[in-house]
Amino acid sequence: MRLILIAALPVALALALWWSLTPRVLDRAALAAHYDTPLPPPAHPMQVYHLGHSLVGRDMPAMLAQLMGEGYGYALQLGWGASLDQHWRGDVPGLEVENNTPVHRPARDAVGSGAYDAIVLTEMVELRDAIRYHDSPRALADWAQAARQARPDVRLYLYETWHRLDDPDGWELRIESDLPELWEGKVLAGAKVHPGVGTIHVIPAGQVMAAVVRAMEAGEVPGLTRREDLFLKNADGTQDVIHLSDLGAYVVALTHFAVLAGETPQGLPHALRRADGSLADAPSAAAAAVLQQVVWQVVSGYAPSGVGN
Repeated sequence: MRLILIAALPVALALALWWSLTPRVLDRAALAAHYDTPLPPPAHPMQVYHLGHSLVGRDMPAMLAQLMGEGYGYALQLGWGASLDQHWRGDVPGLEVENNTPVHRPARDAVGSGAYDAIVLTEMVELRDAIRYHDSPRALADWAQAARQARPDVRLYLYETWHRLDDPDGWELRIESDLPELWEGKVLAGAKVHPGVGTIHVIPAGQVMAAVVRAMEAGEVPGLTRREDLFLKNADGTQDVIHLSDLGAYVVALTHFAVLAGETPQGLPHALRRADGSLADAPSAAAAAVLQQVVWQVVSGYAPSGVGN
């Protein structure tokens, strides 16, 4: 037995060395190389699947469908603050309540069907907790591998969101730092070391929200000056500090349009309907024009979106 253990020791040491040297994430240069070439615009009306939580919501995808036009279709699965890992394991809080809608399709079935040209994935917030407790890179890799096995040419997107307006580290600072450090440096770079994941592009909604707030607070958006306008008011009149108002949903829908369609949202309609068919609160035409311009500046200037200048 002692001889067997002695003989096995070099093998164990070699495995330990290999494990210690195996990269857990792509370095920045290797990650950036995935985005050297912009994606061509889609050749036909897209079919898109959304997987996430209340920062996706029902209204934003419905607004996006109106922007994308005839022939576009979508389905979704949401949960209460659900992580990608919870969706993967089928342990999704609020599954029945959040998905009481005709556009719901169970996630495993949808992703495995190969029916969608693009799949938009997002992670729970607080993002630090998602990475620490829900192994975000592994979960993202799981979904990417499943999607590419079903359809090798599928376009995969990570939807970058935001944190609470009252985040103790500062809302703008979190958006600015989380993109390179967490969304790219942890989640994306960690997922892409797994085989079969391929390139995952980014829908930079957090960056757009921050840019829109800067424009609003600089007086550049007619009639809109407060960041709170992008977020809901609670039933008791207090401010919701993370969930989107109609205006916020419109801005994020414009961002999705710019990335998925690969073209400017400038000139798109600004009066849209919510998922239930009711008229959404719309910005003025002048305000919408500025919002559309800001969205395009951010998206077209960010290589991981897949959109060229």
